[in-house]
Amino acid sequence: MTFGTLAVVALIGVLGPALAWPQRWHVPVVVGELFAGILVGPMVLDWLDAGDVTLTFLADIGFALVMFVAGSHVPVHDPQLRAGLRIGTVRAVAVGVIAAVLGVVIANIFDTGHAALYAVLMASSSAALILPIVSSLRLGGVPVLQMLPQVALADTACIVVLPLVIDPEHALRAALGTVAVLGATGALFLLLRWLERTGIRKHAHQVSDERKFALELRMNLAVLFGLAALAVWAEVSIMLAGFAFGVAVALVGEPRRLARQLFAVTEGFLGPLFFVWLGATLDLGELVRNPAFAALGLALGIGAVLAHVAMRLLAQPLSMGAMASAQLGVPIAAATVGADLHVLAPGEPAALILGALVTIAVTAVAGSLAARGGLVAEAGRAHREGS
Repeated sequence: MTFGTLAVVALIGVLGPALAWPQRWHVPVVVGELFAGILVGPMVLDWLDAGDVTLTFLADIGFALVMFVAGSHVPVHDPQLRAGLRIGTVRAVAVGVIAAVLGVVIANIFDTGHAALYAVLMASSSAALILPIVSSLRLGGVPVLQMLPQVALADTACIVVLPLVIDPEHALRAALGTVAVLGATGALFLLLRWLERTGIRKHAHQVSDERKFALELRMNLAVLFGLAALAVWAEVSIMLAGFAFGVAVALVGEPRRLARQLFAVTEGFLGPLFFVWLGATLDLGELVRNPAFAALGLALGIGAVLAHVAMRLLAQPLSMGAMASAQLGVPIAAATVGADLHVLAPGEPAALILGALVTIAVTAVAGSLAARGGLVAEAGRAHREGS
């Protein structure tokens, strides 16, 4: 690992924003970063050694931060969530049931034995991906308000369940580790809430702001890395530690200054480094050498879309169901953790990412169709009619 390697990673990471630049495409930045990693990895140019210990450790830090930011973006205080919580919960559960059936079918067809993992993948949604699309397109109305809690619940539940299903032989160990991480996070949440209510946090924030201490960033990173250490010790993914702590911070209320600092650290360097590293680890050649894995990826993506658009039976517009199928964090976590634990076959992690890309493409199209179909907020509608 050298500064030259870091320079290459930082430079090619710009490919993510480049592909995401045209807003009408609605391409997530991480897609370009994954593609960049594939380009410089052993599959194409072979400029990046994804097995380098230092690079892998930096990627793990980026992974923890990415999941922390994703958790902090769950809109736990948004009144829109409460408005559609009941029907959103019903639909999330219904999608889970359909995904469970499809998971068994796909696992049997491809003879992988990963029915539970596939079910979690297809049932998941990505709040971190869907919410920006909703905001950028100014989507609104009752169908959107009902979709938001569905996405938030599915995102949270699937991230918590993933460690239990990715390695069923050690599910008890994973369950105990999950309880340990969630218990520690719960205790931290109580502490954070006490600091907020007593005014200690606000006073520390003011002093830090005046004297440029960046205290909140330092403390949150210390806590995040401490939870990651607990997760490693308990033999569960640092994904859970990052996401759970992010949700805890969101429940207390993330200060805007901290949000900007975390955005700079994560989105400016360690996040892109993780996705570039992940792209470099994917064995896309196996998709070519073994078309069954390519078919598996397509089946997972299509299955996720079908499970979600089936909510048309519960009066959800097709465009909203298709948007809710977007998955990103869970399949990326599954690919990363599965490769680390050696529980996935060579080429299977790439298949999981391919399935996610299918849902992202469908979500981009569905978002545009929803906007054209009139599912926009009143302010957005007035803006468009005025223009």
